[in-house]
Amino acid sequence: MKQIAYNRYALYEYFVIDKFEAGIVLSGSEVKSLRAGNCNLKDSFCILRGSSLTLKNLHIPVYDKAGAFSPRDSKRDRALLMHKAETARLAGKINEKGYTLVPLSLYFSGSLVKVEVALCKGKQSYDKKRTVAERDQKRALDRELKNY
Repeated sequence: MKQIAYNRYALYEYFVIDKFEAGIVLSGSEVKSLRAGNCNLKDSFCILRGSSLTLKNLHIPVYDKAGAFSPRDSKRDRALLMHKAETARLAGKINEKGYTLVPLSLYFSGSLVKVEVALCKGKQSYDKKRTVAERDQKRALDRELKNY
């Protein structure tokens, strides 16, 4: 499993409730661009339309050696592939107040590109401050243990 991109900002903004693996529909030039390591997950999110999941705002830059027939929109909507039972279960969870689907990482599983999607609940500003304080406290403790 080779990781392409990871969304660290999502862990700062949201509490992760549950994680799912989904396939993604890409063109050939987009896969070549991903193999080169070009991808940005920062502002991306998932929406549920009917019974299909769609990934929005995933930025995959246009592959420079691609032909004239490759997609030229680098932030186009991309379909996610999941089992029907999983999407039905997610639909029930998303309709609850405060829950959303956020992509955490993009990686290769063999020759296939997979997306790790997380069911998340948004953090308040005091939760974010607490997260930063806990991280600083852990870092200071690790430093002390290293010097001991």
